[in-house]
Amino acid sequence: MNGAVLKGRELRYSIGPTEVLRGVDVSVAPGEIVAVMGPSGSGKSTLLHLLAGLLRPASGMVEFDGQRVDDLSEERRSELRLRRLGFVFQFGDLVPELSVVENVELPLRFAGEPAATARSRAMKMLERLGVADEAHKRLSQVSGGQGQRAAVARALVHEPAVVLADEPTGSLDTLAGELVLEALVSAAREQRTAVLMVTHDLRVASYAERDIQLRDGKVVGKSDPVHPTEGEKR
Repeated sequence: MNGAVLKGRELRYSIGPTEVLRGVDVSVAPGEIVAVMGPSGSGKSTLLHLLAGLLRPASGMVEFDGQRVDDLSEERRSELRLRRLGFVFQFGDLVPELSVVENVELPLRFAGEPAATARSRAMKMLERLGVADEAHKRLSQVSGGQGQRAAVARALVHEPAVVLADEPTGSLDTLAGELVLEALVSAAREQRTAVLMVTHDLRVASYAERDIQLRDGKVVGKSDPVHPTEGEKR
């Protein structure tokens, strides 16, 4: 875990009598892409929520940049999420009433950036991800893949230290999913943003440098994922 920007140590979490996580260790370094794999019910999303400060562990700790954060107040954890973390969800979770660029601006506007600065930075990120032409459209007017790339743009626009992605391509077909993953990985590496991706899909995990495998709330393996050839990807 040396050099990690975000790490969890001996994380445990229960829902009623069910122990969802049972002593999980995880870490991600600046610029590193890590996949968290496992079947449904293995605790993957719960782990992400603990690392994001949305849940508090029953025991263990979460550290960000060397500082323990799971015992901070809700206000301070919210501030950390706003300024230092980015999020990509399976269905994007963009605001349908807003245009694509307005969605991408949101983290900057919430952080107090002037409107003109937020718009300029959002447009540059959309250009980087190849969806600038869709900037002024509503979500109902763009494809699922374009919307998910806009979600990636929103996650990266404020240059977070870490992006937490929960099944980021689960709602997309293979080609659209690959475009989203390539955009996420490329932009994250340019910014030295760490990415922790939850997935059950080996193809998605192949974009990571390493993976952590969960089953029944415990780490059962850590390995480098097998990278498919270009032919297999297509």
